[in-house]
Amino acid sequence: MSKRLEVFKFAPEAYKGFGAVHEYVKSALPAELLELVYLRISLINGCAYCIDMHTRDLLKQGVKSDKIALVPVWDEAAALFSDKEQAALAWAETVTRVEQTKVPDADYQQALKVLSEQELADITVAVALMNAYNRFGVSLRMQPAALA
Repeated sequence: MSKRLEVFKFAPEAYKGFGAVHEYVKSALPAELLELVYLRISLINGCAYCIDMHTRDLLKQGVKSDKIALVPVWDEAAALFSDKEQAALAWAETVTRVEQTKVPDADYQQALKVLSEQELADITVAVALMNAYNRFGVSLRMQPAALA
């Protein structure tokens, strides 16, 4: 596999912007919920770099490996996930798959049964950010720490 460019080396102002959004969502949402959402999105998008990073971050936070392993099938393992985590993961999936889902009103209403409008806004920002980061990771072939 050929080495690809480091996009933020050539676009440092963009890096600052993404960093500011990243800091915002880190301050707005619980760390475990945010990392679970980031991991789920990265699994959907197939970003090895981000899957590796968010798995490691969850482990550092003390999240049990059983819960992390079941993130891809969180709906089948719902007992391991809080109501807010389930709502956030469902919303992350429908927004990440926007081309397929068109983010139906029913999904939006379901999310609002559990999440406040502020939480839903913050999670939506986090979903958009991680989808962008995944596009960098996949297209630029960023190497996961496990391969270093």
